[in-house]
Amino acid sequence: MATPVARSFLQVAATEEVASPLRVVQIEGLVILKIIKHCKEFSPALVTGQLLGLDVGSVLEVTNCFPFPIREEDEEIEADGANYQLEMMRCLREVNVDNNTVGWYQSTLLGSFQTVELIETFMNYQENIRRCVCIIYDPLKSNQGVLALKALKLSDSFMELYRTNNFTGEKLREKNLSWVDIFEEIPIKVSNSALISAFMTELEADTPVVQCDYDRLQLSTSPFLERNMEFLIECMDDLSTEQQKFQYYYRNLSRQQAQQQAWLQKRRAENMARKATGEEPLPEEDPSNPVFKPLPEPSRLDSFLITNQISNYCNQINGVAGQSFSRLYLTKALHEN
Repeated sequence: MATPVARSFLQVAATEEVASPLRVVQIEGLVILKIIKHCKEFSPALVTGQLLGLDVGSVLEVTNCFPFPIREEDEEIEADGANYQLEMMRCLREVNVDNNTVGWYQSTLLGSFQTVELIETFMNYQENIRRCVCIIYDPLKSNQGVLALKALKLSDSFMELYRTNNFTGEKLREKNLSWVDIFEEIPIKVSNSALISAFMTELEADTPVVQCDYDRLQLSTSPFLERNMEFLIECMDDLSTEQQKFQYYYRNLSRQQAQQQAWLQKRRAENMARKATGEEPLPEEDPSNPVFKPLPEPSRLDSFLITNQISNYCNQINGVAGQSFSRLYLTKALHEN
């Protein structure tokens, strides 16, 4: 009977384990309240903060958070922010609180968060953290009666392509990557301890209807729809600008190809004349000729992000319009009765 080969501790530690995919982001209720309070206090200004917790299997637990200070334009950007984060995490470690960074949170205005800056922040976090998420909170959308809170991460295929910084059409077709494959939304699960759940039960009102239920019946949605339409029109203008860049590129490409064909025909005719006189033919490709210099193809990343943003605005308008129609039909039925 063959005896199993004993492995040292270093060999076991060097063995790479296949990480299970991230399925759920579990957030404590107190963390959500902190995020909402921070974002609403400074609204409409955009704020950010650090998320702390544990990475356990396929669940990312968020157990604590702290806000980042809002910097003035004349202050130092990098050094002060890094020192503040390190000092906060040191203080939390001294009081035996989870101080493992699992991502960050940020506020947004009507879901306008899909930018290059968000992708760069994700890539910076990924250099030091194996898995991280970004919690997006929208105070303005939450005023419509819905908790606008979502957890996002970059898809693995997009991060691999972003590291190469090659967003040409050929590369995107090779990776089978489209604009919907940039971000992945992770389901959020709110977790509370048994004591907090019991305390919240004691705080529940005796009446079945509270003021929040009446607020959901407000018929005025014009400001929210108007802002969404304004942002949607701006995104359509930006997308039109990106399309003009590609049209300009393809026009130049077709013009260059026509110049190359004309040059090749002229060179072939010249070679035929040289052959007739017994001279050596000239090469049909001349790298020093500017006609054969490849034209740089514009990146499609900006157009992908703008398309993603347009889809987000359309979904928001569709959702608010559907709720408005439901409230109008309900009000009509009440008036008739």
